[in-house]
Amino acid sequence: MIPAFLRKPVRSAPPLAPLERTHHVAGRELPLRIVENQRARRLTLRIDAGGQGLRITVPPGLAEREVDQFLRRHQGWLEARLEKLPDRPQLRPGAKVPVRGVPHLIVHEPGRRGSVAVEMLDGAPALVVHGDRAHLPRRIADFLKREAKRDIEPLVAKHAAVVGRRAKAIRFKDTTSRWGSCSSDGNLSFSWRIMMAPPAVIDYLVAHEVAHLKEMNHGPKFWKLCRDLCPRTDEAKAWLKRNGSALQAIGFG
Repeated sequence: MIPAFLRKPVRSAPPLAPLERTHHVAGRELPLRIVENQRARRLTLRIDAGGQGLRITVPPGLAEREVDQFLRRHQGWLEARLEKLPDRPQLRPGAKVPVRGVPHLIVHEPGRRGSVAVEMLDGAPALVVHGDRAHLPRRIADFLKREAKRDIEPLVAKHAAVVGRRAKAIRFKDTTSRWGSCSSDGNLSFSWRIMMAPPAVIDYLVAHEVAHLKEMNHGPKFWKLCRDLCPRTDEAKAWLKRNGSALQAIGFG
């Protein structure tokens, strides 16, 4: 069987599925996503938010060995850029993490049972995390996943009813290259990190992906539909562009 990146390009064929692998650079083993774009005329390399992954966009039919050569030529550039990135903010007691855009103080109470509770302490919202200290970041991540499911599934149903389409499935992931996606067969995926953004931004993200159920592109009809579903689309899109990298950089590991 001929490897995907050695196949001759066919103009009428859809882009190949992204190739996922890892790349060693600056002492790190980073996930690398290679995406074929029918309109690309050259290779482009991007570092994901927080330096947590790499993405290469390639023209159709490009041999994978050319990707390897491209990476070798840009190894020095990658190392220099990654070394300049700040350390990932880590979740710890006394730090704050946003929930639906509101900063919450992280309080660790190991002696209490349960996982994470939202409480008001001295008039300010707090995330009270129970259990072993080593599990604190994971417990907060699990909390955000549950909140994402609780908020996003009803929003999908609401917007899907307006466009007259149905989502085949809704999934929640921790993606570094995108906040959401819609597959050609109607599967919607969302980064649970979006629950750190304000409600209007969460609504925009859901409206954006649901709009793709009807318009699988980013043309004028898509953006009109997106703005019909979420009137604050432009405002929310700008907020995510300004603040999204900071949310992606928070370390939950």
